Amino acid sequence: MNITPTVKQLLIINIIFYIGSQVLGDQVYELFSLYFFENAKFQVWQPLTHMFMHAKMPNITHILFNMFALYSFGSALETFWGPKKFLFFYISCGLGAALLHLGVNYYEFHSGLDLLTDAGFSKTNIYSLLNAGNIDSRWQDVIGNAGVNSLASSFVVPAVGASGAIYGLLVAFAYMFPNAELGIMFIPIPIKAKYFVPGILLIDLILGFKGDAIFSGGSGIAHFAHLGGALTGFLMMWYWKKTQFNNNRWN
Repeated sequence: MNITPTVKQLLIINIIFYIGSQVLGDQVYELFSLYFFENAKFQVWQPLTHMFMHAKMPNITHILFNMFALYSFGSALETFWGPKKFLFFYISCGLGAALLHLGVNYYEFHSGLDLLTDAGFSKTNIYSLLNAGNIDSRWQDVIGNAGVNSLASSFVVPAVGASGAIYGLLVAFAYMFPNAELGIMFIPIPIKAKYFVPGILLIDLILGFKGDAIFSGGSGIAHFAHLGGALTGFLMMWYWKKTQFNNNRWN
């Protein structure tokens, strides 16, 4: 399949961001990654820019898998939709991923924060320590080790990657081509899109509720960002189908 124009441009932008972030280092990550909105490093453009950032080297699989999925599924969708509608869908799914990710972080952070302040800890001091990248070991006496991990991870760890937008593309592809057979690496037989996509979403949901946090030795994958992108993609597909959305709008 040929690379469609918008997918090609998105690939180039992602590669430029990736090379630039590796060369310029942490300053670029702090500027463009998605931080919790109560973190001092949060900036209003990060919900958009984070989807063009990817994990630092030597973890090159993050960008490789995302860009391969963008090419594989994005080109098919852009061929049917056209560039404007495709780009609108892609960016919307990325923003939806950021929104759910921040919402889950807000719940996890404030659940721990409320318990700590009720126990007599200063809210100002808690924010100050976390913004400096530190914790108070006494917090474990109130919310336990898992609670501290959740509190700190939600506040400190930034999100990067196009995965949320990619999951939106996966949902759209399965919605439009449910019986398309996908050849998945490490699986010897093709799997229909209508089974594969719900399967990986279920895995993300389980791992998300399991609390796969980087502070507790997990992978640090933003599972709820994936689900946010997928949910946004599903709602948009459902709305477009229900209203027979006028394709002339995108001409």
